[in-house]
Amino acid sequence: MAEIIQTDGTWTFDGDTVRIVPGNDKRVSLLRKSLGEVAVPLQALAGITFEQGRKSGRLRLRLRDGADPLTRVAGGKLDDGSDPYRLTVENDRAGVAEYFVDEVRNSLLLDEVDAGPTERYLLPGPALPITMGAGDGTATFDGDEIRLEWNWKTEESKSSRGTTTLSLGDVESVEWRPSAGMENGFLRFRVGRGNSPAPKHDPHAVELYGFRKDPLMALVGAAVVGRLPHPNAAPAAPAPALLAKTSEGTDAAPALASGDEHDALLRRLRELGELHQAGILTAEEFTTAKQAVLKRL
Repeated sequence: MAEIIQTDGTWTFDGDTVRIVPGNDKRVSLLRKSLGEVAVPLQALAGITFEQGRKSGRLRLRLRDGADPLTRVAGGKLDDGSDPYRLTVENDRAGVAEYFVDEVRNSLLLDEVDAGPTERYLLPGPALPITMGAGDGTATFDGDEIRLEWNWKTEESKSSRGTTTLSLGDVESVEWRPSAGMENGFLRFRVGRGNSPAPKHDPHAVELYGFRKDPLMALVGAAVVGRLPHPNAAPAAPAPALLAKTSEGTDAAPALASGDEHDALLRRLRELGELHQAGILTAEEFTTAKQAVLKRL
C-alpha cells in the first residue's frame, strides 16, 4: 500500500486502484469537492509523474484516451486547480511522492497495461442525478433526460422558450469550454450536425462567464458523455433485415445474421455486460439493450 496525505487531498494505491480523495482545505476547487472520491483502476492509467517545484511539487496521473468521461469532455481545458488527477505535494513529502510514482509504474509494467486508447469508459463519471448551476442557467441530468433552466442573466431569445428538456437519445455530442480572455465559455448539448447559434442564444447551451462555478458544468457534461456511445468503440453491426422479399414481392422468412454479424452481436452483449457492471448502464437499460441484441441474433 502506498499513500500520500496532503492538505490538497489524499492518494492511496493498493496495487489495483489509485483512490483519490479531495482535501477539505478551502483552496480545494468546487469541482473536486463536488466530484468527491474517485477510484481509478490501474487499467485506466497511461502513466504517472511527479514534477518538483520551488515551493511545492505536482503529482499527476495520465489517463488512457477514452478511459474517463470527465477527461473526455474537458479536453485538457480544466485548470490545474480543478483537475482531479493532480495533487499539490509539499517539498518535504517529495520522497513519498516519488515512492508513490515508483509503485504505480511498477504495477503498470508487471500487469503489462496498454497505454493506448480504450474502447469503453473505465471510470463511471459523476454520480447521478446531478444538478449544477453556473452562468445563465442550471443543468440537471438524471440518466434519461437533461433539463436546462434559465435565470435572470439569460438572453430573452433563449429564456422566452422556457425550460429546455432533452432526451439522452436525442443528444449526439457534448461540448464544454471554459471562458478564455474576453470570450465566454459554454456547456452545449448538440442534437444535430448543423451549425448552432451562439451559446447566449442557443436553447441547448448554458453560457459561462468565467466565475468559479463554471467548471461544475463539466461534471454535468461528463455524466452525459459517460452514457453516450463511446467514441472509440467499433461501430455496431447493421441490423439484419427482418423480412426478406421473394422474387414475387411477398415476405419471406426472417433473415438470419451472418457469421461476422453474429460475432459482432456477441461482442456487443459482452460490452453491455461490462457497462452494466461498471455502473454506466442501469439494470433496466441493460435489460432493454440486451433484448434488442438477442432479437437481432
